[in-house]
Formats: sequence, C-alpha cells, structure tokens
Amino acid sequence: MDQAPVLAVIGGSGLYDMEGLTETSSVFPETPYGKPSAPITMGNLDGKRIAFLARHGIGHIYNPTEVNYRANIYALKAIGITRIISISACGSLREDFAPGHIVVPDQIVDFTRERKRTFFENGCVAHISSATPFCDQMRNITIDSLQSVDSVVHRNGTLITIEGPRFSTRAESNLFRSWGMSIIGMTASPEAFLAREAEMCYVTMAHVTDYDVWHITEEPVTVEMVIRTLNKNTNAAKECIHSMVSHPSLTAACECQSALKDAVITNPFALTTTVKDNFQLFLSKYYK
Repeated sequence: MDQAPVLAVIGGSGLYDMEGLTETSSVFPETPYGKPSAPITMGNLDGKRIAFLARHGIGHIYNPTEVNYRANIYALKAIGITRIISISACGSLREDFAPGHIVVPDQIVDFTRERKRTFFENGCVAHISSATPFCDQMRNITIDSLQSVDSVVHRNGTLITIEGPRFSTRAESNLFRSWGMSIIGMTASPEAFLAREAEMCYVTMAHVTDYDVWHITEEPVTVEMVIRTLNKNTNAAKECIHSMVSHPSLTAACECQSALKDAVITNPFALTTTVKDNFQLFLSKYYK
C-alpha cells in the first residue's frame, strides 16, 4: 500500500489536476456513501506524497449540490489523509477584496439547503465543535506559503456558501454584504464540517474571480469571467502547494485530529455492531 500522503488537495473550478507529480497511482474507492467525485491521484511532489481529488469530477460534471461531499471526505480519510487544502473560486462582497486576490477565510456561514451535512446519523450522534471552522494551523501554513507568490493575500474573511448552481441576485448579494460577509462560494459547506467530523485539518484557499453582482460599476459575474481570472491564479495555487508540502509545521500535532473525543453523545452501549462497523473509520480509536 502507498505511504499515506502528507496533504490532500481538493481542486475546484479551474484546478482539475496537479502537474509535477511523479510515481503516481490512483484509487477510486467505494465508500458507505458511494464513490468520490473522481479517482484520487497520489504521487510525489518535491519528495513528499500528496493526493489530489477533482471536486467536480473529471470534466467538471457535478454542480455544487451534486458533489458527493461525504464520499469525498470519507475516501480521503480511508487512505490516511489528515490534512486537506481546498482550492475554490469565490465572489467578493467587499470593495478591498478585488478580483485576482486570494483569501484564506477564518469563518464560514452555511446558507445551503439541500446537502447532507453530517456523517453522524442512523444510530450514532455527534455534536462537533465548529466555532473555529477552518484549521488555524493549516491557515497559517497556507498564508506562509502564499507569501512568496505574486498575489495579494487576505489573511481573514467570512465565506458564505450558497446552494447554487446559479449566481446570486443583486438583492441577495446586498443582503449578504449587510450581514458582514466577505466572500461568496458554493462548495465549502458541508465540506469543511465533514472534514472536522473526520478529524482532518482543513483550509480553503479562495480565489476572488469577481465582485458577485452587487458592484454596480462592474459587470455581473459570468462563467467566462470566473475562468479567465482562475487561469491567472492557477500558478499561484500550485506554487503555494509546492511550498506547503515542505513546511515544517505540516506534520505537527493539531487539535482537529481529536475533534471527536468529546463530541459523540450516543451511549456506547447503544452502539450496535452494525453501527460500530459503519463508524469504525472515525471511532475506532475511541471505541475498541
């Protein structure tokens, strides 16, 4: 079996593969939630093993609601992943977060409606802490790694996740601005929360592609606009990942990796054999 990768990259719009990987292999595991969006590619990058998963599938065939987030996170957990960086496009809800900038958000608001948000159902209940939804350790590593990239980087911001696949109305965009949101995207929820339930460190690198539709002096967001800006930023994302795999803190212990320690509320005696089997990947270190 391959050595467990030190990092998984979930590529969103504009990042569908990772160039420069050597000694590659791929797996396409079946999970209790179905198959992940695409085969997981593993390979060596600068001497370190990493994994790559195309969130929207090969050829971008799944819209944000159709993405099987539970299967994606479960599959990455099953191959030994403990740290994830998510690459995504976003719209700006602030004048100072301009297209072409990169945001490493520290907060998130889930405004989606139709997605499966948890692994913990059907016989086992856990209430995960999400006060700090993104891993601070991974955020610092990402910010450090972006310092050498020729981009404007914002160290904080609140990301609101909408259902999609349509873009916002102008009224919605202005509502989100009035709430104090910084950027808007379609994929961070429930991905970030599922990663926390799976005791994985998770960070989002959000590439600002547009001003959504609130900015009356700018054109409303279009797919062409998103792709044009993402193409410019793709190299920055890849350079950042190169730097991240060699960061001295990447393999340090983190509290995200014990997030379930006091989160499971179901009495152990109420866990049936079937439930224990279903949740073995998550709970085996707590329930022998």
